[in-house]
Amino acid sequence: MEINNFVVRRAVASDAAAVAEVWLRSFTAALPSVRRAHTDDQVRSWFREVVVPGQETWVATVEGSAVGMMVLDGEDLEQLYLDPAWQGQGIGGRLVDLAKQHRPAGLALWTFQVNESARRFYERHGFVAAECTDGHRNEEREPDIRYVWRPGKQES
Repeated sequence: MEINNFVVRRAVASDAAAVAEVWLRSFTAALPSVRRAHTDDQVRSWFREVVVPGQETWVATVEGSAVGMMVLDGEDLEQLYLDPAWQGQGIGGRLVDLAKQHRPAGLALWTFQVNESARRFYERHGFVAAECTDGHRNEEREPDIRYVWRPGKQES
């Protein structure tokens, strides 16, 4: 797919439903073995009532349709999800670059250990594994891994 009209911007209230749908499609496709802690409707409500109005939420759109989303919270890259149909097109890299621009002192994030494609993606973008857990601190109870990025580290 060729990206013609690709835009990354801060999400507004009217984006909440589309951002939630990107999250749901991406999570379902990337993590079929991970037990979701919340129903689809709870996820939609969370994006509508908490995430988009109260957190630094970014949306990537192509020709007006949401294809990716990212949430920054302090130095944490809290959420980064792409519609499965749009993965591999450079959108995720553009979102990570934006996160680095907005957090030049460094970033940290968590991903599930079973999400090997996400782990490869973050490692390609200069993130280094810093901690692995058995998942006792996340709602899904899924083993996870914390990655960190600090400026000045060698990036490929």
